[in-house]
Amino acid sequence: MSDSNFKRASKFIALVLRHKPEVAGLTLDAEGWAPVDPLLRSLDASGRPLSRSELVALVAADEKGRYAFSPDGERIRAQQGHSVAVDLKLTAASPPSKLYHGTVRGALAAILAEGLSKMGRNHVHLSPDIETATKVGARRGKPAILEVDAAAMAADGHVFFRSENGVWLTEAVPPSYLLRHR
Repeated sequence: MSDSNFKRASKFIALVLRHKPEVAGLTLDAEGWAPVDPLLRSLDASGRPLSRSELVALVAADEKGRYAFSPDGERIRAQQGHSVAVDLKLTAASPPSKLYHGTVRGALAAILAEGLSKMGRNHVHLSPDIETATKVGARRGKPAILEVDAAAMAADGHVFFRSENGVWLTEAVPPSYLLRHR
């Protein structure tokens, strides 16, 4: 499969498993799982054909670990980033003292004034390190990195979760816990 086809298929899968399963004629279960075979048929019908082995390779090659297969390999889901209601069965976890959020510079003033909000998703996404946050922020332009005082947030009762691929999730980050890193 060519890189462009791989990328088109990956974007379609993200759309289906995170935001609009109906575009593929699918319904996610309560935990966000979709059956693999109907997803593959939908990819084929939409001009983005993938074999099961290519889907397995796509999931394995995704450097951010966005997707997971069920233990039997018959279902697939996104690890986080949903705008549709799903319960990923995440367990609250104690965060490291500092977490990071990468964004574009144009959003910085509003974020520092209002804090980080879910923006239509189920959680705010935070990175465990500056390098990851920089990659996230660079997707849409020159990145700005915010440091989150996660220890203070946790001490003040904010709840954190850690997804299977290491992304930290929380409901919101008030501006008082944010510091511009760079």
